[in-house]
Amino acid sequence: MPNSLDLDRRPENTRVVVAMSGGVDSSVTAALLKAEGYDVVGVTLQLYDHGAATHRKGACCAGQDIYDARSVAERIGIPHYVLDYESRFKQAVIDRFAESYIHGETPVPCVDCNMSIKFHDLLITARELGAEVLATGHYVASRPLAGGGRALYRAREDERDQSYFLFGTTREQLEVLRFPLGERTKTETRELARRFGLAVADKHDSQDICFVPSGHYADMIERLKPGAAEAGDIVDLEGRVLGQHSGIIHFTVGQRRGLGIAAGAPLYVVRLDAERRRVLVGPREALRMSRILLRDVNWIGEGSLDEALADDRREVFVKVRSTRPAQAAWLRHGANGCEVELVDGEHGVSPGQACVFYDSGEGQARVLGGGFIKSAVAATDYQRANAEQLAAPTMRG
Repeated sequence: MPNSLDLDRRPENTRVVVAMSGGVDSSVTAALLKAEGYDVVGVTLQLYDHGAATHRKGACCAGQDIYDARSVAERIGIPHYVLDYESRFKQAVIDRFAESYIHGETPVPCVDCNMSIKFHDLLITARELGAEVLATGHYVASRPLAGGGRALYRAREDERDQSYFLFGTTREQLEVLRFPLGERTKTETRELARRFGLAVADKHDSQDICFVPSGHYADMIERLKPGAAEAGDIVDLEGRVLGQHSGIIHFTVGQRRGLGIAAGAPLYVVRLDAERRRVLVGPREALRMSRILLRDVNWIGEGSLDEALADDRREVFVKVRSTRPAQAAWLRHGANGCEVELVDGEHGVSPGQACVFYDSGEGQARVLGGGFIKSAVAATDYQRANAEQLAAPTMRG
């Protein structure tokens, strides 16, 4: 008998809650498990005031998506519940997103949503509904380990892999979480949707930040935090003022366009100094970082993190952006916490982003954990030589 959940128990005796966003992936997950004989319950979370996003392509968990999830549940014959998580989502994800930008970071709200809402709050709800498993439509693989427990792996289809956003998943959560699509391609998923007769078979994937229906996140931050967009200086790496800006929330590390200054050579945002309200710009080579300091590290590899670093350092492969390839690095305990030393360096490492660890740089590598980027040290001799001036207040004549 088919068993997408790696369970010894008979499907008909196993209740599974499926997180249904209204998209094709979670819809196929629910239909697939229902077809395999599981006792499936669909749950959709209303995460924000969806009035402005209704009928807008590319925004998840909005009004149309709730309707689509309900229609799929009716089609496959499972109970479906819509839970109001607006207040919790605003506190755990939206407010944190705004604060992160105000402090000069580039946050990853999908990571916060998975850690705080889907794999914490929703997991509690699933247990209250009598479920033994919570399944989602994420493209990531979960497999049992020979010695017990489960491990997380990259998805079969590289361009669909979502493991970067799930590094914060704990060992305890992995015991009850399942990802039936991790070993499938998107093409296979859409084919299954057509086979099951689901109206969402050709629905577009969500792409934008779900709670920013306009696509302009800075406008949303200013509405949430009046006064957040304070003007300041744009300075070069030697502290010279090149121009002014209307708020650091309008900038991200690595940005080139929209700086509003004229220069003889291309300039990029190298660092955001929230305390002094400064945007530091420089040449592309100044973006290359060699060492990253992390916070809130989660380890799901073998043993504990201390055991993994017992020999002073551990060779890993890391991703500092979801769309970047994994590259070789050393993970170690530093003077100020957990550090990653990049073998070849990386451009545009931004505080607030995630740094995710893998045991390989290719294929369906195992996810070993990760952390949030607190700061980074430049690889260029130029920026090291100017370290004191970078930290000094701007001097005006």
